[in-house]
Amino acid sequence: MSRKTRGGKGMPSQRQLRVGELVRKSISECLTRGEVQDELLQNNVISIPEVRVTPDMKLATAFVMPLGVPGMEKDIVEALNRHKKYLRGRLGRDLGMKHTPELRFRYDETFDEASRIDALLSSPKVIQDLQDRNDQAEEDE
Repeated sequence: MSRKTRGGKGMPSQRQLRVGELVRKSISECLTRGEVQDELLQNNVISIPEVRVTPDMKLATAFVMPLGVPGMEKDIVEALNRHKKYLRGRLGRDLGMKHTPELRFRYDETFDEASRIDALLSSPKVIQDLQDRNDQAEEDE
């Protein structure tokens, strides 16, 4: 019989959240200290906003966001994926888990999407539509 995840389908368990945060912190510290011998990673600031861990704890997907280097996102994600074995070994020593999750790195598009939505909401067409609705609501009162 399988156990359902808390909070419904797709919601991570407390354990997944805790392990994800520990993985995020460990990778961030490793990159901050410059332990990875890659010039691209050592010369750029890389933020890791989130790490998602699968329910079986075998795979951890780290979402990364290079700061201040537009256009280099793909190269930095590729560099991190090249060094994922080293980072996994460091992670195993830092966390002391029985089985260390395999690492995957993906570019975090959350901020790009938020900027796109913000730009759409501030476009003249949307502002006009909102103004028209406000004017109509005032007339109805």
